[in-house]
Amino acid sequence: MIFSELLQQAQNIAAISHSRIGVERESQRVSLNGKLAVTNHPNVLGSRQFHPYIRTDFAETQLEIVTPVVNTVNDLFRWLAALHDVTYQSMPANEMLWPLSMPPELPIRDDEIKLAKLPDFQGVLYRRYLARIYGRRKQMISGLHFNFEFPTVLVEELYQHQSEVTDFKCFKNILYLKTARNYLHYRWLITYLFGASPVAESNYFESNDEQPQTEVRSIRNSKFGYCNKNNVQVSFESLQTYFADIETQIREGHLIKEKEFYSPIRLRRSEQTIDQQASVDYLELRNIDINPFERYGVSENQIVFLELFMLFMLWTDEKETSNDWIMAGDQINNEVALESPLTPTRYRTNGLKIIDLMKRMAQQLDLKGYERVLQQAKNGLTDVAKTISGRMVKQLMTINQSVFATANGLENRKVITKIPYQLNGFTNMELSTQILMFDAIQKGITVDVIDENDQLLKLQLSHQIEYVKNGNMTSRDSYIVPLIMKNKTATKKILTTSGFNAPAGVEFISINMALAAYPRFMGNPIVIKPQSANYGRGVTVFKLSPSLVDYSQAIRRAFAECSTVLVESFIAGPEYRFLVIDDKVKAVLLRIPANVTGDGHHTVKQLVAIKNQSVLRGLNDRTPLTKISLGMVEQMTLKSQQFTVDSIPMSGQRIYLRKNSNISSGGDSVDVTDQIDFTYKEKAAAAVKCLGAKICGIDLIIPDRSVPVSDHESYSIIEANYNPMMDMHCYPYKGQKHRVTADVLEFLFPQLNDL
Repeated sequence: MIFSELLQQAQNIAAISHSRIGVERESQRVSLNGKLAVTNHPNVLGSRQFHPYIRTDFAETQLEIVTPVVNTVNDLFRWLAALHDVTYQSMPANEMLWPLSMPPELPIRDDEIKLAKLPDFQGVLYRRYLARIYGRRKQMISGLHFNFEFPTVLVEELYQHQSEVTDFKCFKNILYLKTARNYLHYRWLITYLFGASPVAESNYFESNDEQPQTEVRSIRNSKFGYCNKNNVQVSFESLQTYFADIETQIREGHLIKEKEFYSPIRLRRSEQTIDQQASVDYLELRNIDINPFERYGVSENQIVFLELFMLFMLWTDEKETSNDWIMAGDQINNEVALESPLTPTRYRTNGLKIIDLMKRMAQQLDLKGYERVLQQAKNGLTDVAKTISGRMVKQLMTINQSVFATANGLENRKVITKIPYQLNGFTNMELSTQILMFDAIQKGITVDVIDENDQLLKLQLSHQIEYVKNGNMTSRDSYIVPLIMKNKTATKKILTTSGFNAPAGVEFISINMALAAYPRFMGNPIVIKPQSANYGRGVTVFKLSPSLVDYSQAIRRAFAECSTVLVESFIAGPEYRFLVIDDKVKAVLLRIPANVTGDGHHTVKQLVAIKNQSVLRGLNDRTPLTKISLGMVEQMTLKSQQFTVDSIPMSGQRIYLRKNSNISSGGDSVDVTDQIDFTYKEKAAAAVKCLGAKICGIDLIIPDRSVPVSDHESYSIIEANYNPMMDMHCYPYKGQKHRVTADVLEFLFPQLNDL
């Protein structure tokens, strides 16, 4: 079967850029000075028995980060960014990931290298076996595995274009086995370009071990690296011989189970059992060294090159019988792996020919977007200093490897954790959703972004599936609940009818009606707000009776947000946001209107600019706090205090720029969960239950939070909010942080507490 001819007939060949791909990145946890960590696997990372994303490998210090399967390189790196973010923020602040395949300096005694403390005793026994057979030191090598599956639409089309094989599973096996055999033969080029383990720390090899005497391209991919004993031989001629050989190796005691077969490429199936009737679903490339120059251990260009390389492995013909072809590849790969990193490879001409053939293939198949990675590969073949191992060795001429790795690891940690409240890779999503995703990943809940623009997630733990929109909209609330809360008049009627205190007010459905009612409110402080707007939009607070002009402007601003407007009595006192989840108050914030504090030197405008520099402040719901504006509303508020943007407040003088306390309009969030009397928490939880909600943010005016509720004068409920902001509780302006996103997850998945 000539696959190059089939590929040229394919209409869906461009789908190769949407292959199903994934990455597994191993790494040692180390201290900030590059010493192997002595701590256990972070316990905040859920149960490692089932965690889909962050696991332990051989040793307790050896993390494995596993991306979900995705269809684009861009999505792959979004997930790599997110998973590294969660990993770093789950580790102690004085630890980081070692950015090399070769481990850091190891303990003198082997028994000080701690095996992974798994809850599964069979997993512990397996690691004890590996330690006995291969030694603990060799198991401490880390690498990157690249999982690759040809697009289903392409494989199905290739099947339709041929007539030699009548069974689709059999065809898939032929396709993947040919690709695997060619990869085993040509993988030396990957070792040459991407090899990144030129030296080991001084105590890695035992004194009696055979070891390289100088720098090489890749210890890991050489005979000194991570490989089986020489007596383990498995044929890739067919799936039947592959399985039969593995079964023989297990039966004869050379392997204990299939996954001990450390081939540079593995045939993978959805059901990982030895079944000769199964079909290969994807290939796992296991010979990629950790790239120390890349934050996530691999570059996008490397992955793009590997995608094209795998297509070429299917395209190009084999030149010998399968076993001889693979054996020749093994010999060349070991030779290349042990070459000096700054010496041109003996196989440079062959490598340049492969790159040229890959380029021709791409042109014949009209594939776009691969020119740059092919040129980079060509540059690496013509100039060894541009390979990863060459770059490393050049740097190691002036500093030792430990210093080099520690510096790179520190920089990675600094960049990845720079903005702790954002989930790297998904920063364009609404912030509460980002934080919920972070917590779900951390706890080992599978996350699927169903609709990114609509902030819709699918969360799965074992067989339980939950859909969550905007961070806390779930199936636990009935459809009527948000409709009630959207209507502020209806909310107030339900609450007051049930005995809760809420401010009196009047509803208007036209500007003229509202303006005509101005005399009714003369001499009284009032609040004007749209009936169904959120985030403080269109709300104006008059702590003193407004003039007709100011009243008129406020009415028009409110009607711009909604066709119905409320004019309510202003209730004096601090405003508090209670976040209620499943009938329990999880956090309470004192919300302070947008303000600045004078220093006697800077103008209001300058003070606003200084306050807005905080990393917590931003725009468009992507930060826990909002930048303070200096628009018409703010300038009106300044005017009421006899200030302008150019005024210079006295030192310590607080100047308000808004009268409403919404965080979304620049307000400050101060956590007071532990300072507020419990009777107010009871009142807030009861009010939310009265509205039928399971997750709600309810706002109360409380003159004195330390005095228990005694009568209606003790508090006033001014608003109930469906889909409340959660990020402001997770990252308040001041006070204790409350991870209320985790509370949402525990509400949806109560079994998390038992795992």
